[in-house]
Order: sequence, then C-alpha cells, then structure tokens
Amino acid sequence: MFKSVERQVWAFDCEWVPDPLAGRLVYKLGDDLPPLKVMERMWQEGGASAQKPRPYLKTNLCRLVSISAVVRQEREAGAVDLQLESWPREVDDPTQRDEAQIVGRFLTRVGKTRPQLVGYNSQSADLRILVQRAIILGLDQRAFAQRPNKPWEGVDYFARESGHNIDLKRILGDFGPTTPSLHEMVVQCGIPGKMDVDGHQVVDLWLAGNHARIVAYNEHDALTTYLLWLRMAHFGGYFDADRYADERRRVRDLVEGESRTPARAHLAGYLAEWDRLERAIAARGA
Repeated sequence: MFKSVERQVWAFDCEWVPDPLAGRLVYKLGDDLPPLKVMERMWQEGGASAQKPRPYLKTNLCRLVSISAVVRQEREAGAVDLQLESWPREVDDPTQRDEAQIVGRFLTRVGKTRPQLVGYNSQSADLRILVQRAIILGLDQRAFAQRPNKPWEGVDYFARESGHNIDLKRILGDFGPTTPSLHEMVVQCGIPGKMDVDGHQVVDLWLAGNHARIVAYNEHDALTTYLLWLRMAHFGGYFDADRYADERRRVRDLVEGESRTPARAHLAGYLAEWDRLERAIAARGA
C-alpha cells in the first residue's frame, strides 16, 4: 500500500498516439507520406502481426494529446476542494492542443504545487512519456525535475518507491498473470470502467480531429483512477466508512455539477454507468 495521503493529491491519466514526426525522423520517411501511413510503418517496426496490427509502441515515439487529473486539495479544518482539470482546456483552440503546451502546462503546475501523483501504470507509462516527451520538446521543467538529497527531505517524482509517485497497478499486481486491468478492477467495485471508447480508438479519433471525445475519454479515466484510489485509501485505513462515503459523495457532486456544462455533458453518461454498476452489485448482494 501507499504510505500516506498527502494534502494535495492528483489522480491523473494521459492519452497519446504515435507521433508522425517521430516516425518520419526515426525511419527516414518522406514528408509527403500521410500520417496514417507513417503510423502503419511505425506499427510494422514495432512488431505488428495479424493478431495485433497496432502493437504498443515505445512511448518516446508517441505524442501526448490529452492529460486529465482529479485534483484533491485538503484545506484547513479538514475542508476539501475537488476539481477536474484537463489539458487542453479548450479543445477548439489549436494552440492549446499543441503537445508542448499540454506537457508544459501540466508539468509546470505539478512542479509548482508538488502534489502526490496517483496513476494506473503511471510509473512505467504515463510519467515515462511525460519526461521523454518534455526532453524531446526541449522544455525547461526544473521544478518538476528537482530531487531531494535524501528521500525524506522532499518530493521526488523519479524514485520508484516515492510516496509522491503512486502507481496503483504496482500495488495491485505489478505485472504478470495476476495483474488486473483498470477496467477489470473497477467495475467489480461499482466504478465505471471502459464505456463507449477505449485506448485503441484514440488514434482514430485523433486522425479524425475528434479532440473533444479524446478529452472526454481521458476525463472518464482520471475520475475512475481517483475513485479506485479512494477505495484503496479506505482499505488502507486512511478514510473510515463515514469519511469514505463523504469522499465518494464529493466526487458525485463534482461530476453532477460539471455534467451540466456543455463542454462536459459527457459526464452524464459516466453518472449513468456508475448508477448501473452500483445497482448490479446491490442486486447481487440481495
């Protein structure tokens, strides 16, 4: 289990697609080759087969297209603020969709506020790609990259056992046949998993210019990661039954409120799935 629940927690998730520029540079492809053709070459070089035509590529060869986070801030006297943040914030603004803006704004804010980061497979994937792409993009992220001389002297996002870099997947199973996917784990807990989109569809959505749907999918995963973290924090004794119920209600209030805004109307579907799963689990126990 994780060793603490800090006053500021970010449960985050990243979405990425093969980077056509990376493919052109690494495999010396012409500038006139369409992005999809470049990606097909990248998948081929990555070990594509009839069973798996789009294999998982090295993260350094991919570009980040969205980052979402549920931000929990504990104030004085136990008051808690909860927000859902996304980069890009305005999907219709091409400057905000620029990868350097997405990565830079996220890492700059993390470096400034130094929250406890929580993800699912984040140590092997999400944090790796953030660092790799920030270096490739030539970003100065000295605040995020700062490391203490000794583990107990400050926040360290690079240490595998850092209390500020929590990977829920490693706690639940690490790797191997016993390791659950996020979807497998959460739906049994009554938490929405994959709905109308999964990670394999992100590249097609990006090629089609459907950036809003990518961000919506990303926000769903960030909420799901946060709800799983809450359940694991309850398991670990950080929230008793009453406090855990309060924390879950706080998430529901956030989602209900945000779902009333046009940009986040998709969250109404998340609420409906949440209710459906809870009813199914309640019926099983009846």
